[in-house]
Amino acid sequence: MRNDCNLFHIVTGRSCIYFAAAVLAILLIAFLPLELQAQSKTGTTIGQFLLIEPSARLTGMGNAGVASYEEIQSAFYNPGAIGRFSGYGVQFTHSLWLAGITYDYVAAALQLGRIGNLYLSVTSLNSGEIDVRTVEQPLGTGERYSVSDIALGVGFGRQLTDRFSVGLQINYLQETIWHCSMSTVAFNVGTVYELMTNGVRLGASISNFGLASGFQGRDLRIQYDNDPDRYGDNSSLPGEIFTEEYPLPVLFRVGLYWPLRLNEQNHLNLTVNAFHPNDNTESISFGAEWTTLRILALRAGYQNLFLQDSETGLTLGVGLKLGFGAQQFQVDYGWADYGRLENTQRFSIGFNF
Repeated sequence: MRNDCNLFHIVTGRSCIYFAAAVLAILLIAFLPLELQAQSKTGTTIGQFLLIEPSARLTGMGNAGVASYEEIQSAFYNPGAIGRFSGYGVQFTHSLWLAGITYDYVAAALQLGRIGNLYLSVTSLNSGEIDVRTVEQPLGTGERYSVSDIALGVGFGRQLTDRFSVGLQINYLQETIWHCSMSTVAFNVGTVYELMTNGVRLGASISNFGLASGFQGRDLRIQYDNDPDRYGDNSSLPGEIFTEEYPLPVLFRVGLYWPLRLNEQNHLNLTVNAFHPNDNTESISFGAEWTTLRILALRAGYQNLFLQDSETGLTLGVGLKLGFGAQQFQVDYGWADYGRLENTQRFSIGFNF
């Protein structure tokens, strides 16, 4: 009987490995470029705010989070992490983004028993008010406008075995520039598989796979003169400019997460991710987290190595985690260098119960 059970576990484990390998192979075949040399297509996609990573913890680790599930916002990097959540929780991030832009992200996780886990998220990006300037009035017309982006997401994940989990997230997003806006739907899908019993795991995900969209609104309405050289006709016909539709920034992530137990009070987590976007060149990010006394965490990393014309680089972070029985509270800070654009800072607060 024991031999039969052992054989069952061996066959099941091998099946999961083969399944994970097959999934990764399909993703690689589908999304790797046909040409050996990748080309940068920066500026050819909409919804760029979907690429802003929310987690202050993972920011300090080079934003290499595709194989992580230690916090609720891990689902942003890989919906497969949703299946690994336990209990209930909420996590909020506020970021001082580039050029005075503010970025906020809030996520909640709900456990649904054997069915799986539910994930809810809200993303918000706002430029604040900006002066309207024209060629004739370069100092401003007296009007002010703003740019705002928002995404509402719902996800579901399930742990299929003790080592393998999958997840799916659907996002409705809208971008608004003054009186014009565009909206569409995007899908994220991912898997997490534990390779070893010591916690070494492999993660893979595809983000922002969805429908192309273009802007519409009253700012695109114009007065049209069919023949400017002809007098006596109607020179102020109502017209409208139609904008071209652009795709979303699809991003394929794959990576490893390796936890190391140095001793009873000190743990070290190492992570590395590879990225393949549809609008830029491939890159690699990596990071490390040292946790002492199970309370204080210090982090460092480097993001987007090998990315063409990259302004990103060194990342640093610190975190504090406190537990009160089944309830846990964590606060994290992440700093990322952006070269000539200076830097960005993220602050995250999370509650689990």
